[in-house]
Amino acid sequence: MIEEAPAPGLDEATRAAMGSAAVAAARAVGYVGAGTVEFLFDGREFYFLEMNTRLQVEHPVTEMITGIDLVEWQLRVASGESLPLRQEQVVRRGHAVEARLYAEDPERASCLRPAASSDCASDRDEHLRVDTGVREGDEVSVHYDPMLAKVIAWGSDRLEAIDRLRDALDAIEVDGIRTNTALLVGDSGRRRGALGATSAPDCSKARCSLSA
Repeated sequence: MIEEAPAPGLDEATRAAMGSAAVAAARAVGYVGAGTVEFLFDGREFYFLEMNTRLQVEHPVTEMITGIDLVEWQLRVASGESLPLRQEQVVRRGHAVEARLYAEDPERASCLRPAASSDCASDRDEHLRVDTGVREGDEVSVHYDPMLAKVIAWGSDRLEAIDRLRDALDAIEVDGIRTNTALLVGDSGRRRGALGATSAPDCSKARCSLSA
């Protein structure tokens, strides 16, 4: 539910090795275009998990710390253009944290509350980004992903980014449907207290389950 960039607790040597492995994987299959390579990291070694031939939902955290519009770059490459920058020219600045706002009821371990309309609103500032396609009166259906919005905050460091995210989540108003906002606020608070953690906190009390 929460993604960060850069990954906390990951040293630069491991980060560079992951990047090289990702590029090698794409070249091995002759892939051209935007893609996301996933690895598992146990604190010492990393292991290839999968490659998705697309940008993933967490790509805004990368955009926030690099100032690069990855969707634009994806379209340019698909049109036959070259990448505007080389890897060594990409500069990271600060830290970004993203939270996924879902139509869920964590207290009841329920993932969806169908046939409800929603009205999602939040105040914005230059360090905050809210990606959403939900408008007042929209129906949250059981047939689609229940995500209502992505809330992304930037800070000069991880602590500032987390604090801004928590403030943004506190300010969000969603009417007509239950959401996981309180769970996200609690999660971000736990991350604030464990600034070196690379793994997500235990959310076992808020598992989601769906039955057909």
